[in-house]
Amino acid sequence: MARSRLTVVLSQAPGKHPGKRSLEESIVAALIMEPDLEVSVVPNLYDLGPDHTGRLFLGSVKGDMVVLSWLYPRAAFWLLDRDGVKGQFGETKLKPPSDDDDGEAETDTPVDRPPAIGATGDIPDRHIYTLDLRDANKHEAFVAEVRRIAAECGERREAKARERAATNTPVLQLGLALAKPEVEPQHAAFAPEALLAAAGRRWYPVIDYSRCTNCLECLDFCLFGVYGVDSLERIITENQDQCKKGCPACSRVCPQQAIIFPEYKLPAIAGAETGALGGLKIDLSRLFGGDVGDALSAAVQERDRELVNDGRSAVGATIGIPKRQDSKPQGPKDDLDKLVDDLDSLGL
Repeated sequence: MARSRLTVVLSQAPGKHPGKRSLEESIVAALIMEPDLEVSVVPNLYDLGPDHTGRLFLGSVKGDMVVLSWLYPRAAFWLLDRDGVKGQFGETKLKPPSDDDDGEAETDTPVDRPPAIGATGDIPDRHIYTLDLRDANKHEAFVAEVRRIAAECGERREAKARERAATNTPVLQLGLALAKPEVEPQHAAFAPEALLAAAGRRWYPVIDYSRCTNCLECLDFCLFGVYGVDSLERIITENQDQCKKGCPACSRVCPQQAIIFPEYKLPAIAGAETGALGGLKIDLSRLFGGDVGDALSAAVQERDRELVNDGRSAVGATIGIPKRQDSKPQGPKDDLDKLVDDLDSLGL
């Protein structure tokens, strides 16, 4: 039976931080000698444009894949999905160290979310594992996890092969060469220097369709034409280059935290698995006067700032305040519903 190599892709950090570069180089040096791995290096995953060789390479990979980057695993997975690199989410045993040094409260309490619309298109029968390079300081931890994943993928392939063998009757054709190469290639060949070609910095939202309910509140709130809908009326990032660098306002108003800005400073917006966006405990005085710690208030101020920078007028809370979907069954009103009612009564 022919073996298939697991493709391992390391996405470099933007810039040339010596500590990060050292960790990246140590990981690659340890993995490149593994016989069952195909190891490649690309620039920062978030910065790869549609024509960059690194992006084309990722799209050419057919089998299971491990991607190591300086992004949260959820952010990296849905970033790949957005770029057409689709698969099943691979669970990793490598967990981040616990810390309390970020500026926003987080919680491990499970969240009861409504059904999401899910990823678009056909999902290939392969797994994509996304590892966060911030989860360990030593390269050995990542090397051990990649080896574990390679073994897991190998066992899964063998199980599928046994299942096919049990259900199919092989047919021997005389004169047909049955020999296969010992190792099956998993992707097209690309020159290393082309993979590492410089990529310009970018800023745009990534949608997590495992959380998105297609409420379209981001479409209503964003006034810069970033969002649109596809032929199935599903929300998409239509004009990513119109997004305002450093502005995460649409992520703050998303009721399911389904909008990710992978390089934002707050974990909940950057794609951390858990985290609060300020709780959305709204009252009118805070919205119009002041506590910017509130998620919706901060979003309104961020949007106004970018409107003014564009030479347009600030709109405050008069446009695009999130509302509940009309199709949802009516339940007890929460703070956000009461806020919308208050705004409507003011005639704004």
